[in-house]
Amino acid sequence: MLLLLLVLLAVLLPGGDNQEASPGPTSFHIIQISAFANSTWTKHCGSGWLGDLQIHGWDSDTGTAIFLKPWSKGNLSDVEVAEMDNIFQCYYFGFTREVQEHIFDFQFKYQSIGGCELQSGGAIVSSWKGAVGGLDFLSINTTCWPAPGPSSSRAEKVCEIFAKYKGIFDTVEHLLYETCPRFLLSVLEAGKVDLQRQVKPKTWLSSGPSPEPGHVLLVCHVSGFYPKPVWMMWMRGQQEQQGTQQGDFLPNADGTWNLRTTLEVAAGEAAGLACRVKHSSLGGQDLVLYWGRSIPIGLVILAITVPALIFLLGLVLWFWRRR
Repeated sequence: MLLLLLVLLAVLLPGGDNQEASPGPTSFHIIQISAFANSTWTKHCGSGWLGDLQIHGWDSDTGTAIFLKPWSKGNLSDVEVAEMDNIFQCYYFGFTREVQEHIFDFQFKYQSIGGCELQSGGAIVSSWKGAVGGLDFLSINTTCWPAPGPSSSRAEKVCEIFAKYKGIFDTVEHLLYETCPRFLLSVLEAGKVDLQRQVKPKTWLSSGPSPEPGHVLLVCHVSGFYPKPVWMMWMRGQQEQQGTQQGDFLPNADGTWNLRTTLEVAAGEAAGLACRVKHSSLGGQDLVLYWGRSIPIGLVILAITVPALIFLLGLVLWFWRRR
């Protein structure tokens, strides 16, 4: 289920890993994972995501949302938040009841991601996509559509439930087209300071083990940056190196991110390569780290002689004051 959640986020949420800059999140989505073991036992897992940032969890025991950020409620009042909780409880209760009564293929799993996105022109577009048993996909816009294919029977049954029991479909429509747009604008405003913060990355180079003799693995590290979108590439002059491999984004406890890119080259070809980093916090000034660039001998001499001269001057002044 966790793997499915990550795949859904990667495919369906807007944005990309190699964006040079980002205006911040523009979408709010809820991920639902429901497991039906038999006609009486079911388990719901839910989470709310602003872009790729999780801001809500779901307490399946009490059927209430868990607010993970101080601003996760947006600018809504406690009464409005309670009304939203009631809507979700009605949805989960009705969905569970109808599935248990009409779908008898137990060990049934349903996964969905639904929400809304603020587009560049100011319009807000809502959508809901679901997967039945990890195979059959369906979408809900103004109606329910099972995806065509040889394994669409379960999706068709789910759509039949939505069509037959108008209350469930009306609840989903209300969440998508009324609640979600209003909540998205509200939470973007309430979390603006946190969402628009800029933290500059720390960068360094290292080498890693190469699987091929006579080659070297160049590693470029970028750490502690926010927001998440960043662009990293190994370069030779202005030429991007197509063998660059990007790792996974790794989160820090403070909400910042870590990332690394690697490039395997023949040992004699490493000279002249550089890692270029673009991030919105850098104000348009790219970070460029050169591999193996030697320090000029003049700087080495200067780094040695200046501290020595300062020390000697201090020693002379100390003796002069003693006398």
